[in-house]
Amino acid sequence: MTVENVLCGPASRDRYIEHDIVLPGGGALNMAYHWSQRGLPFHFITRIGDDVPHLFTDFFQRHGIAYSPSVLANGQSSSIDITVRPDRQPFMDNFVEGVLTDFRITADEEQLLRSARRLHMVLANPVAAELERLGEAGALDHLDASGDFYDFRHYTVDRFEGSTRWLNTAFIGWPGGLDDPTIIGVRDVVSRGRKLAIITLGSRGVQVIDGRGELLAERLIPVNAVEVTGTTVGCGDAFIAAFLAHWWRSSQSSDDVDAAVAAGAELGAAATAWARPLPDDAYS
Repeated sequence: MTVENVLCGPASRDRYIEHDIVLPGGGALNMAYHWSQRGLPFHFITRIGDDVPHLFTDFFQRHGIAYSPSVLANGQSSSIDITVRPDRQPFMDNFVEGVLTDFRITADEEQLLRSARRLHMVLANPVAAELERLGEAGALDHLDASGDFYDFRHYTVDRFEGSTRWLNTAFIGWPGGLDDPTIIGVRDVVSRGRKLAIITLGSRGVQVIDGRGELLAERLIPVNAVEVTGTTVGCGDAFIAAFLAHWWRSSQSSDDVDAAVAAGAELGAAATAWARPLPDDAYS
């Protein structure tokens, strides 16, 4: 089997504490849903436990998300507790890696990667470790690869530089200022490595750091701030999903970056109206 695009990252049991609800979640799963809605063909590489497999497999089948038999592992699925605060910001705690702890690409999955053209990885720690192993093995050299570094809480600038050896595009959700030493370090890494970094700042806009040319190009792209009537959980996943769906179908010029940011910002804004990371009918 061959595929054009591969998505790799966590699927987790999202436990909404205040309502005693458990839903399929995780950054990569949320992206898989958005890509399925946009008709982007892809294969999803993740791991779920045999404790509640149908929580996930029913979701995959309902939305036409392709996955491998190796998705199922012996043990407990990853999980996280979510509480939505009065300001509609999520508080996430008690993350359990579960079967993701021992995440390792199988031989069949590696062959799938070697036949693909594009890869996006949501870089939870076990996935980040696998990125390093696959990169060192030369399995990623031919890919247009990108990674979601979350809010950088598990990363240093040095580790970021190590990971971006195998990536062309990095996504960072950044809660602080652009004059922070960490972002200055990211800028230097992007410039040296001739990479593209997309730093989302919520309602403050999107900072593009484009090191692909002879000179480093930076710009802050404003976004239309919207009232959050649902919650902000899942907005970053929505942004990246829409960005890449546009980006991978473009010539990847500077103008295409701006158009991809606009597509991402539109879906990210839409996600602020949902009570969960995805619209209600995604879970039905």
